[in-house]
Amino acid sequence: MKTKRLILLISLFILTAGQFTNAQKVFSCDYKSDADVKVFVCDYKSDADLVVYKCSYKSDASGNDGKWFFVEYKSDADKKIFFVDYKSDADIKIYFSDYKSDACWKNGSKKHLMY
Repeated sequence: MKTKRLILLISLFILTAGQFTNAQKVFSCDYKSDADVKVFVCDYKSDADLVVYKCSYKSDASGNDGKWFFVEYKSDADKKIFFVDYKSDADIKIYFSDYKSDACWKNGSKKHLMY
């Protein structure tokens, strides 16, 4: 009886754990209405809410710390984003960095948008 209960608890944990992971696998939508978050790309790191590093591997994109992996299919994404042309239309402003160590939130009040 204890074994069945343990297996049930472990199974429930595994099934629900994915709901609480931080979103860093992103899909770039073609339409604003399909997106969870509207994003503007800044020219300067100092203007950004989030400094983003584009990961080459899905496994590197864990946590909500600015390391993003762009997926090919919408269904594989944790968050769907749409790139806007104007800063005023954006939910968050990002800056793409060439260095993984630069990835971080500059404006923590917007962090909830990528969970």
